[in-house]
Amino acid sequence: MDCRPLAFRQVPHQPKLFLEYLDHFEKVKSFYFHPPALTAVTRTTRKLDYPDDRRAEVISVLRRQNIALGAGPETQSNLDRLEKGAVAVVSGQQVGLFSGPSYSVYKALTAIQIAEELTRGGTPAVPVFWMATEDHDLDEVRHTTWFDKGKLTRFELPQMTETARPVGQIPLGAQIEPLVREAAELLANQGSDLLAQYLVESYRPEETYGSAFGKLFARLFAQHGLVLMDPLDDGLHKVAAPLYQHALAERDGLNEKLLQRGKDLDRAGFDAQVKVTARSTLLFRMDEVGRHVVTGSAGKFQSGEKTWEREELVHKTHIEPEKFSPNALFRPVVQDYLLPTAAYIAGPAEIAYFAQSEVVYRHLLGRMPVILPRAGFTLVDAKADKLLRRYGLSVEDVWAGSQGLRHKMERQSVPGSLSKTFERNQKQIAKMLTELGKQIQKLDPTLKGTVERARKRIEYHIDKLRRKAGRAQDQKTGLLSEHERYLESLLYPHKGPQERELCLLPFLARWGAGGLSELQKHSTGKKIGHHFIIQVP
Repeated sequence: MDCRPLAFRQVPHQPKLFLEYLDHFEKVKSFYFHPPALTAVTRTTRKLDYPDDRRAEVISVLRRQNIALGAGPETQSNLDRLEKGAVAVVSGQQVGLFSGPSYSVYKALTAIQIAEELTRGGTPAVPVFWMATEDHDLDEVRHTTWFDKGKLTRFELPQMTETARPVGQIPLGAQIEPLVREAAELLANQGSDLLAQYLVESYRPEETYGSAFGKLFARLFAQHGLVLMDPLDDGLHKVAAPLYQHALAERDGLNEKLLQRGKDLDRAGFDAQVKVTARSTLLFRMDEVGRHVVTGSAGKFQSGEKTWEREELVHKTHIEPEKFSPNALFRPVVQDYLLPTAAYIAGPAEIAYFAQSEVVYRHLLGRMPVILPRAGFTLVDAKADKLLRRYGLSVEDVWAGSQGLRHKMERQSVPGSLSKTFERNQKQIAKMLTELGKQIQKLDPTLKGTVERARKRIEYHIDKLRRKAGRAQDQKTGLLSEHERYLESLLYPHKGPQERELCLLPFLARWGAGGLSELQKHSTGKKIGHHFIIQVP
């Protein structure tokens, strides 16, 4: 299968800090514990201190959760290995409709592959996927976009007026049924009755965004032993309560360090992902009205309309930990308090977040996992590959924008005989201009710049004439616009990378059983920091 690797620097819309992390780690190493390398993961596991009692409590919760989601024997086997002392390779994502954007699957596959490579190297490891069910941004998860027959199809559940609950607890309701029927029919038509069945079994009206996503992932990765983790579980909040208490007790010192980290990032030319103020804490608190930020000042803390002394709020985290949840900077620290995490598989924006979270890791845990970038993919189907070849294009040309893409397509749309005439005459004109330029420069060397500018103007106008001829040809056939839409919809949908905009399921339906395995193969730790252009059926 055709596959072409690219450095992430060649892919559009990549954060500056992420690119420096991959390409020039020495410049940003003060913001991270470890370099992004598999060898660093192996070193980290030797020093990982994870209490046996915490391991037993968390494994008990994970067993219950994964059984409820329908996990298979491979996952149960991995839970046994985790219980006996294996480390975790963790990734996670919001619980998007119908599995969300493709990179959700790419994160899971990278975690699976890295865990397998560590295990083969003598470090027992299992993949764990943290479902971001505590998130409250329903707009982020209630829709998904599928590519089908050259068009973008949007599946979307309605916005709810009641948004107090985290997304993982919000039921799908009866409105999911017509969406599932349409999506399952599309998957079946693409050639996969099995994926259609997975979707129907997972996305039922009585399910929540969290449970439906979990059941789909449990089926999708049944053979890979992926362990799923839902942080909404009261049992996990109980285990994490001492860390909540520590974060509140140490709030003042933590806040000073986070404010300083923001200044350090700014001085280094990077943007802080999360704004930290003098009143910030690391926690939210839930009440009957909704979720509120916990703020602090002069030893007092406030959330919503309620105010507490520090000791009183610390006690609250002990007696009702399920009412507290971490903010974006604290969430990964809670995750890695709960798990024996050796490596975390992160997306580009997440890696930038970790530059701030490192302060919290260092202060509260004294350790931090190795942060590895997930594998990235752009999938090119047979028709797109044919169109790229027809117009002499690359995927990067599509990423470069509509105007340049259109110009290149027009240039290649000139009828064959006319195109040959253009090429022949362009060569002759270039040769003539070269000879003419030499003679003029002999006569007066100061005219060299004038000759060069004249040559460029002539070449520009010939190329413009060629594009106009291609445009005239397109007006007769009407294909150019159709082909342009197809390429952009598949390779640069909504002016964004395919993996962030399109769901993977329709691709897998056409690709067949080997699709996930092929992607996993390219998610290896030996090729960290690459984005792959892969041709699919």
